[in-house]
Amino acid sequence: MALEKLQMIPLGGLGEFGMNCLALRFGDDILVIDAGLMFPEEELLGVDIVVPDISYLIENRSMVRGIVLTHGHEDHIGGLPWILSELNVPVYGTEFTLAYVEGKLDEHRLLDDAELIEILPGKRFTLGPFSVMPIRVTHSLVDCVSLAIHTPVGIVLHTGDFKIDLSSPDGHPFDLQAFADLGKQGVLALLQDSTNVDRPGFTPGEKAVIPRLDDIFAATKKKIFFSCFSSSIHRIKIAMELAHKHGRKVALVGRSIDNSTEIAQDLGYIDPPQGLIIHPGQIRDFAPDKLCILISGTQGEPMSALSRAAVDNHKFAKIDPGDTVLLSSRIIPGNEKGIYRVIDHLERRDARVIHDDGTNGLIHVSGHGSQEELRLMINLVKPKFFIPVHGDYRHLKRHVELALSTGVPEKVILLEDGDVLTLDKDSAQKTGKVTTGRVCIDNNSTADVVEDTVIRDRKHLGEDGLFLPIIAINKRTGAIEGQPEITTRGFAADDPDLLRNARDIVVRTLEQSSEEERRDYGVMKDKIRGDLKRFIQKNANRRPLIMPIILEL
Repeated sequence: MALEKLQMIPLGGLGEFGMNCLALRFGDDILVIDAGLMFPEEELLGVDIVVPDISYLIENRSMVRGIVLTHGHEDHIGGLPWILSELNVPVYGTEFTLAYVEGKLDEHRLLDDAELIEILPGKRFTLGPFSVMPIRVTHSLVDCVSLAIHTPVGIVLHTGDFKIDLSSPDGHPFDLQAFADLGKQGVLALLQDSTNVDRPGFTPGEKAVIPRLDDIFAATKKKIFFSCFSSSIHRIKIAMELAHKHGRKVALVGRSIDNSTEIAQDLGYIDPPQGLIIHPGQIRDFAPDKLCILISGTQGEPMSALSRAAVDNHKFAKIDPGDTVLLSSRIIPGNEKGIYRVIDHLERRDARVIHDDGTNGLIHVSGHGSQEELRLMINLVKPKFFIPVHGDYRHLKRHVELALSTGVPEKVILLEDGDVLTLDKDSAQKTGKVTTGRVCIDNNSTADVVEDTVIRDRKHLGEDGLFLPIIAINKRTGAIEGQPEITTRGFAADDPDLLRNARDIVVRTLEQSSEEERRDYGVMKDKIRGDLKRFIQKNANRRPLIMPIILEL
């Protein structure tokens, strides 16, 4: 045992935002931290979600002792249905995190077979050679933890997503003392959240939004539509408290915000006064200045409640002139078009839209620590080795520079997905690479994995369209029946003679083929495809997807 070394293998989240998943291996035991997803970039046409390639875990399935979750955001738990369908191992998480996980697994019909084990901040548990101490941290979600993993070679501290908020609205502040105690014990390696490494100073606490939001509630004479991330339990709680203070009833509109609020109420994170929450169907029963509507869709999602209300197409949420719409969230990169499209529709309804965060006070704060918090954590735990996690390559690189500037870690290591970092008490070296990558999934189904070739075909179709030559062949004689037809989709020909000439190409290909070839439909399709491809490339400088269809008569 003493001769064995610890291996750290990131399977996702180092080089992109999302898909957070990391394996720790000691001998024949593997512990997995987080199982996230990533939402697809524009070029991944038709793909719903992207999850990490877990080939390494599948190859070593007998060694995997469990998956430990830091918190309940999608980029940390969203890949669980896919991973558990391949690898049914115990899942460890805090009460609130597991409540989200249960809903997700139930949706994918995986809940009955899942083993979910609740963990408590400050209470150690054991997985093989790993003794894991969850430590309370603050973030934009509740019940989040860092993981201090005691291994035979030393303590590995994985921060998860965090910011240092000592006055959290839920009464559970960041546990600064626990990190200071770890610093006294000695930390072998610190893996730290890189999300806000570009932001100077400290990230404001969740309560920093209250003064500006209070002013908005006080000044608004009509309905308030309050939109935030459905997982922002602190923000939902603050909105409800302000609504109560200003004599407004609260209606929850949108499935995600309704589900999150229900979980938060069940677990005691939100305790609204009796009668504060009304059913959306009761909105029309109250005066506009007595209403606050918590509505989902802050990122401009096309079918969200806010998007539908913005075009006057929601059963309960009707936005009238003079209403205030408050977007209490950041714009996730890539969502700008959708968000500004919704804002345009809201402006057409003569609503007052507030989506800034800083001119007259804050309406949104980040859930991730800025530069000074990152430095504070490094100075507090005094790690021997430092590894930045969670971020694009540029974030990881900036984080390396920030860690070096503290002068604390003996060694700073920039890892990417698939790198194998081997550690003992005195050294940390990259010693290899494992298979990693992304798995694209359609329809949120664990079965509908989309291959790269499918994405390529979708891109192809989107750019150059589809060409369908339809040919009728007499199976008995091999003779062509009638003239071939050509149907196109997404292919605009500048030359009106192009389709006629393409039809002639198909006829010539058929005529020049032997009777035996014409009876072999596979051969004929290839010949027609090849001849048409050359013709269209030469005459239209396009490369549509060509799919010959042969009707057997």
